[in-house]
Amino acid sequence: MAQRTLGFGEFGLSGEPGSEAFWAKARGPLSVPSGDGGWVTLFLWRGSEASIGFESWSDRVALRRWGDTDCWYAEVRMPERLRVTYQFLVEGTAYADPFNPAGAGGDRSIAATPDAPPQPHWPDLGADDVLPLPRTRLRWAGARLGGRRTVRVHPVGGGGPLVLLLDGDDWLHLQPAMTAFESAFASGDMPPVTLVFLPAKDRRTEYACRPELWQAVRDELLPLVAESGVPGDPERLVVAGQSLGGLSALYAALEFPELVSRVACQSGSFWWTPGAMESADPLGGPVGGSIAERLHGLPDLSGLRVAFDVGEHETPMLPHCSLVESLAERCGATVRVSRSPSEHDRAGWRHALLRDVAWALG
Repeated sequence: MAQRTLGFGEFGLSGEPGSEAFWAKARGPLSVPSGDGGWVTLFLWRGSEASIGFESWSDRVALRRWGDTDCWYAEVRMPERLRVTYQFLVEGTAYADPFNPAGAGGDRSIAATPDAPPQPHWPDLGADDVLPLPRTRLRWAGARLGGRRTVRVHPVGGGGPLVLLLDGDDWLHLQPAMTAFESAFASGDMPPVTLVFLPAKDRRTEYACRPELWQAVRDELLPLVAESGVPGDPERLVVAGQSLGGLSALYAALEFPELVSRVACQSGSFWWTPGAMESADPLGGPVGGSIAERLHGLPDLSGLRVAFDVGEHETPMLPHCSLVESLAERCGATVRVSRSPSEHDRAGWRHALLRDVAWALG
């Protein structure tokens, strides 16, 4: 876009950009229709030269300076229905957007176009807000996986079926899942559950189609949770995973059906095959990857209840996910399929996580 010479009145901001009066009213990001069905979104930064890094949807965007002021801005074209995580990058350091109350950890913020549906139960948290943590903390020094990790456990509504959240540290420290589940329960959108936040040490290895993680969950972690004294029902276990975590969750349901019969899967990495991540085009292999190959063996999945969600803007992922969804249903699983207004981004997975865990529990 051409360099601006007027202010940002069409975005609802008055005053000369860079003036104290302007900064006193500044907020963002702000979107106006682009005229072609999408949006133009204004991002503002006060300080020195910066750029915007998006989690998955776009390449980095450089900001422009307004004259010789401390006002830097970018007008970013966005498609309809998009929710995305972003951060400002200044000399190698990442910052959350100080004008945006919707944070995702200390150095990230969340932007949504006006037509993106709401995400009830997820509070706006600024960069300086401290997320609550579950009181119960388990030290898991498992023999199967090696090393030590801290697993947090939280009963929602007094506790109920176990909900195993893969990439648990992200849902603890970047996204306020504990608060969101409590809100969903209070509103009647979630039954009582017991959340188990399982952190990953090596996602590429642990979440591949390998049995070690799920043997360790079965033989070591679940007994540890049972001994913690926190109420929870392991017989109605739901596994919730995203990306490689979604791949691992469905793999567990196929290979350990006595352990996992309920899955909430967002943007599962169903392109995965051995060696795919080392290739020049990881998503360019066989459609549906190793999971589709396994499903072509026509296992009986009549005992499986699985919710699939993927971002509608994840174009390369859609063929892989669509094939796995249809094959799972063909094999007898009870399947729910949805598409979220996002790319491959945890901000887009939040609503699906709550909705699909509740659905998986029936």
